[in-house]
Amino acid sequence: MDASKMRGSLLAGVRGLALTLMTLVGSIVLFVFAVVSIALIVIGVGVFTTPGVLAAVRAHANHRRLLAAEWSGVRIPAPYRPFPADLRTGVTGRVERCTLLLKDPATWRDLLWLLVDMTAGCVTAILPAALIVYAAQSVVLAAGLWRVFTEDGPHWYGFVPVDSQPTALAALALGLGFFTAAMRYDPALLRAHFTLAKSLLAPTERRSLAQRIDHLTETRHNAVDASASELRRIERDLHDGAQARLVAMGMNLSTVEALIEKDPAQAKKLIAMARASSAEALTELRDLVRGIHPPVLAERGLGDAVRALALRLPIESEVGVRMAGRTEAPVESAAYFAVSEVLTNAVKHSGADRVRVDIHHADGMLRISVGDDGRGGAAVGAGSGLGGIERRLGAFDGVLAVSSPVGGPTLVTMEIPCTLL
Repeated sequence: MDASKMRGSLLAGVRGLALTLMTLVGSIVLFVFAVVSIALIVIGVGVFTTPGVLAAVRAHANHRRLLAAEWSGVRIPAPYRPFPADLRTGVTGRVERCTLLLKDPATWRDLLWLLVDMTAGCVTAILPAALIVYAAQSVVLAAGLWRVFTEDGPHWYGFVPVDSQPTALAALALGLGFFTAAMRYDPALLRAHFTLAKSLLAPTERRSLAQRIDHLTETRHNAVDASASELRRIERDLHDGAQARLVAMGMNLSTVEALIEKDPAQAKKLIAMARASSAEALTELRDLVRGIHPPVLAERGLGDAVRALALRLPIESEVGVRMAGRTEAPVESAAYFAVSEVLTNAVKHSGADRVRVDIHHADGMLRISVGDDGRGGAAVGAGSGLGGIERRLGAFDGVLAVSSPVGGPTLVTMEIPCTLL
């Protein structure tokens, strides 16, 4: 076994021990508090204590979800129903919050998970550490300390009765077997703990379907709103730009018709003005079309379009692209304008000197990361440009993640499920 696998197995043992403490302390205490608090609802006290206790239960469950993803790659979605935006405050709000929490099936699944976590979950958590500790005990016995354990008779190590140095060495041989098993199976045992948690904490099929419907409904509304907003932008740009120039050009040509015989010199000036207006209108129409779908995006694809975009930035930029083909045009367009918005924000607000864009496709997912060395502090929120990007990507089941601590750096990651053509 190589050193990296051994380190991983030892780390799984340490993590299993930490999980054991969490189950014995966190899960037991929270389960008792939750049961007592819910029981006290009948006398009115529980109405005020239950929301806080259940919030702590959810925080405990969400922490286990985080550890499952980080330690074993087990992803456990959160099935909780969102609270209404107009939830009242004060006593009435507490009663309403308590009622909503108790009506949420995920609350009762959390309580069931606490019960399982303090029993079967504790066993699956302690096994990785127990195998290592039990193997270490055989070394202690073989070192001569078997005498300490055999004052009242043989000390059984597994199936080996240890009462002499030869039997202690036999125990060491068995301990090596336990250690080999630990090195091989500890990561799987740790994963089994999180898989057990997932069977209770993950949303049911019905809840998953309901969440999917809610997500599709929201993204459909966002897509409609984005389309309407884009249409209004195009209409405004046409009205303020090309349309105004074309109207002015038409008026100049009407004046030319009246002056062409009476004042040919003035007519020539107006014709020159009309020609200049037509050229400017054509330029504005090209810019407008480029804003809808840049020609380089249609001709060369997302990678070259982003490279062309980066070349126009006033700061140093680097673009890395690893794609074996092209995605569908709507996905390319959404990704391009998302990157464009992020780069614009970096130039305007971050104070960055350098920006890097990485684009690659793997496992049916287009992944784009944009990082800068600016001051940080970016966040997704209502009215922010990042919020608009999130809605744009949501129409394609895409997601947006932002890491931007104050002081920087900032890393914006976008993922869109798609296939290459």
